[in-house]
Amino acid sequence: ATKLNMPDYKDMKAEDAVQDFKIRISKYAQVYESLGDPDKGFSWIKTVDGGQQVVLNKIFGYLPGRIASFVMNLHTIPKQIYLTRHGQSEYNLTQKIGGDSSLTPHGKEYATALANFVHENVLAKHPRSRLWTSTLKRTIETGSHIRHDTVEVDGKPWIQMRPRRWHALDEIHAGIFDGLTYAQIEEEDPEEFAMRKKDKLAYRYPRGESYLDVFQRLDTIIHELERQRDPVLVIAHQGILRILYGYFMWNEVKQREDCPHVSFPLNTIKCLKPHAYGCSCESLCLLFTTPGEDGQTEPRAPDPPSH
Repeated sequence: ATKLNMPDYKDMKAEDAVQDFKIRISKYAQVYESLGDPDKGFSWIKTVDGGQQVVLNKIFGYLPGRIASFVMNLHTIPKQIYLTRHGQSEYNLTQKIGGDSSLTPHGKEYATALANFVHENVLAKHPRSRLWTSTLKRTIETGSHIRHDTVEVDGKPWIQMRPRRWHALDEIHAGIFDGLTYAQIEEEDPEEFAMRKKDKLAYRYPRGESYLDVFQRLDTIIHELERQRDPVLVIAHQGILRILYGYFMWNEVKQREDCPHVSFPLNTIKCLKPHAYGCSCESLCLLFTTPGEDGQTEPRAPDPPSH
């Protein structure tokens, strides 16, 4: 089934694709040479049986080390990743960016709807599912109604959806503009506002962060998500989720410049299913009550709201 997703076999009948791939394997076998002692003078990484064994040879330096770490976290076991924004926050309601505000009554309503979805559609099928949030109150509160029952899995006790809080999942730091609305930023510092609007990817808030900075910050999160065998629910912030979505949905988000413009509305959960040649996504709205403006909408900006 995995090979049927190869771009080479697009629009090809399944039986024809299988036959062609068997021919490929026979051709590969005729010329295949395994890395071993004769190749010790070169730098290489060899994986055996889908990552059951990983052999590193002459791997030195930061970048080769990161590549080795990444390869060791890869596997071919199907998994699901659920991405959702926190519920509507008090700062959303007043259209301020950043901060560490709590949820509004509407945001708490979404927290309840999210918990119901998790209990009925995730934990019921996958008791070992995991919960990740940022360290900010609005994401923690959004996951607060999800149960953490202790169950027995493979003969051992397991705490379902035990919360794990990551600083790396915190929203893009808005620096000196933290706590302001975009209308205030445009009025008080129109030059900075114009610079950000011109290049949202590379723009760095004064004393804050840019999307490129957050790409680096999320490196650990990406490695951990690749490593997981169990479903993971990530409750985070729009800027963060745009990057994670762009990484997994590379067949849709073609360029990294597109990441800051990915739409990630409130009250919605995106169910990602990575596979060998891409990733599928199903978006579900869990709360149909209109929240009003989701806050942080930029005046006259063509791109979606928030960071």
